[in-house]
Amino acid sequence: MKRIVIWLAATVTIVVLLFGYHTSTNRTDSVTAPAPVTSGSSGSGSSDSGSSGSGSSGSSGSGGSGSTGSGSTGSGSSGSSSSKTYTGSVAQTRWGPVQVEITVKSGKITKVDVVQYPDGNQHDAEINDYALPVLVQETIKAQSADIDMVSGATVTSDGYVRSLQAALDEAGI
Repeated sequence: MKRIVIWLAATVTIVVLLFGYHTSTNRTDSVTAPAPVTSGSSGSGSSDSGSSGSGSSGSSGSGGSGSTGSGSTGSGSSGSSSSKTYTGSVAQTRWGPVQVEITVKSGKITKVDVVQYPDGNQHDAEINDYALPVLVQETIKAQSADIDMVSGATVTSDGYVRSLQAALDEAGI
């Protein structure tokens, strides 16, 4: 009889714990999306303005994706010292699209903007609030797409690197 009572108490405890456990889902809380991540150095006495083209993307099948389009325009005086902006193609990830825009001056990356990134729920926002600034700093430091992934944000890091490489290819770096 004592074994039955212990077994019943253990079973009830396990059931209560299982039903009380909250898994991460794609629930949408009233979270405002963070501003696009930007990093770079600012020039003195000049302002650059430009527009960047946009890409369109589509996905097909389970897990497959495709992306097309990137554009770039730069402004300033013509010559090698003007800044130009290049937008990488949209990299579709399982958590959402990632797109990177770089500003290049004299063959060096001076600024990186992450214009699209997964932000569908609070968990995505928390991860990307941490990961994207790290990726941006690593890009400016490495001056290439040969950067380390951010632990805990591997999917976003992969999409970031793919879009960054497309922007670097567009820039000829």
